[in-house]
Amino acid sequence: MTLPVCALFDIGIGNLHSAEKAFARMAEGRHRIAVTADPEVVARAERVVLPGDGAFPAVRRALAAVPGLEEAVRGAVAAGRPLFGICLGMQLLATRGHEFETCDGLGLIAGEVVRIAPADPRLKVPHMGWNDLVVTGAHPVMAGVATGDHAYFVHSWQFRVADPADRLAHVDYGGEVTAIVAKGTVVATQFHPEKSQATGLRIIANFLAWRP
Repeated sequence: MTLPVCALFDIGIGNLHSAEKAFARMAEGRHRIAVTADPEVVARAERVVLPGDGAFPAVRRALAAVPGLEEAVRGAVAAGRPLFGICLGMQLLATRGHEFETCDGLGLIAGEVVRIAPADPRLKVPHMGWNDLVVTGAHPVMAGVATGDHAYFVHSWQFRVADPADRLAHVDYGGEVTAIVAKGTVVATQFHPEKSQATGLRIIANFLAWRP
């Protein structure tokens, strides 16, 4: 039997080992996790994962530099296949980002990526470590996830959505900081689910089981 593919983007940015391991564990033999930068693999995949570490402009250019890859992403979304963004992969879904320079994102969820500015000057940026989720919206990928569940963050910039309905959860870090966004078949977390223990693994399992 040929297993459906979950394509995990590898565009040479960041270490994907932890993410690959977590997705493979939660796939439980029902999906094949393909770490790839091949647009043809992405175009055929049942679902797509867009991770990311680094600076918004550099990763955006790295994505655009692979011929056909961005088109494959947009094609997957247009075809109604699930897409999951992680950390910078979530930020890339925005209309634009302002890290170092203003740079267009993929525009799949309207909004801007802006620097975190805690109201409490004692809070350091980057926002790094465990924080409690405040869940404000419902989504199949969040089944079993509730306010107070912990997630692991490492970031200095956040996704400020244009439509509040697209933000499903936030954390308090001297003000509200976006934690989970979703629109249509696109869902993403600012935190790293592969490093967020039970909460993160539940979200990964839900994503792999989700049938929009």
